[in-house]
Amino acid sequence: MPSFIDRRLNPKDKSLSNRQRFLRRARGELKRVVHEKIKSGKIVDVDAGHSVPFPLDGTSEPSFQADRSSGRREHVLPGNKEFTAGDRLAKPGQGGGTGAGKGAASEGDMEDDFQFVLSREEVLDLFFEDLELPDMIKSSLKEAVTFRSRRAGFTIAGAPTNINVGRTMRNSFGRRIALQRPKLAQVEAIAKEIEELEAKHPKPGSASSERLAKMRSELERLERRRKVVGYIDPVDIRFNRFEPQPLPNASAVMFCLMDVSGSMGEREKDLAKRFFVLLHLFLKRRYERIDIVFIRHTHQAHEVDEETFFRSTQSGGTVVSTALEEMQRIILERYPSQDWNIYAAQASDGDNLAGDSEHCVNLLNKEIMKLCQYYAYVEILDERESAIFRSTDNGTSLWRSYRQVGENWRNFQMTRIAKPGDIYPVFRQLFAKQPSSAKNG
Repeated sequence: MPSFIDRRLNPKDKSLSNRQRFLRRARGELKRVVHEKIKSGKIVDVDAGHSVPFPLDGTSEPSFQADRSSGRREHVLPGNKEFTAGDRLAKPGQGGGTGAGKGAASEGDMEDDFQFVLSREEVLDLFFEDLELPDMIKSSLKEAVTFRSRRAGFTIAGAPTNINVGRTMRNSFGRRIALQRPKLAQVEAIAKEIEELEAKHPKPGSASSERLAKMRSELERLERRRKVVGYIDPVDIRFNRFEPQPLPNASAVMFCLMDVSGSMGEREKDLAKRFFVLLHLFLKRRYERIDIVFIRHTHQAHEVDEETFFRSTQSGGTVVSTALEEMQRIILERYPSQDWNIYAAQASDGDNLAGDSEHCVNLLNKEIMKLCQYYAYVEILDERESAIFRSTDNGTSLWRSYRQVGENWRNFQMTRIAKPGDIYPVFRQLFAKQPSSAKNG
């Protein structure tokens, strides 16, 4: 009897549209819970797995079934010992369910909510799903991806110029050993021995003739075997295999500038560190080919490694321009703008040495912004100041000075953070996906 296996993606007893709707609802709920956990907890927790509850009532697909309060049923299910065909049973009333009402304990089995255990990779996928660095490709470059050939093993077909002699001879040697192809030295030794016997016994004799006949027969067999088992056979030939490897049109570098001066208290430093941890994770996750430069500054600025950037307790005065000068120096030394897409993110409480803010504006307007694809400035406020500085017209001297830069350059963005809950919305605001028609300033 033939059997049929239904391999359709939409079986007859399932609804594809309902399944897709459920998957969208489940993914949306997971994203919402993950974002809430990150907003209420520590930002560094994004780099770990999470257990996410999902309500059970949202997991079932809609289905049709007979209404118990109407219709007519005259069959008895197998295994029933209480009723027989023809018995009349009262139908349950409206709302005659067996569930527990409010304030009553349920006697039936209950099912808990689902618990999705998300790995670190899955959490980051959900977290960064709709985020991307703005305008990653320079306006002067096309979006087409270039390729270069990369060695990818061997193949049995290809151009003669791609023959791999070493692998071909290795296969030939193994085949000749397996098929016991006679060596040339064996053939030459027997031929030489035949010549010597013929020279010693030119006249045919009974003993010598029989031996010569055997040796000639063996020589013919060896030569025939050598012809059948060739030195190199088509099955031995191997060619170098190449496959195209995509290359990015341009490289990217991200400068992280952070104020760690004495005016930055522990709360401000913690908020700045959280913002950069999130930024660092974002860049590491989304872009494999990107350099990240960490610059800490007080009255002096230094390029540091990641550990020092987040862990060092060094403090001092406040001269913001030193960080911009250090960034400019590094760009000129290592990251020419014609070869690199340059991005920068700066976090500060807005305090600065008197007169230095104007110097910062000059550096940005005349030197740095023309090299950058994007520059984000995040100012960290006290929670009490957030109500006072609700308007962008008000702010610290550095904020007011940077507004001039924002008016001149479209790729310069400013925003404020007052509490941990502000970090994620601000992060999305600064690094949200740009429309395809967006251009750099």
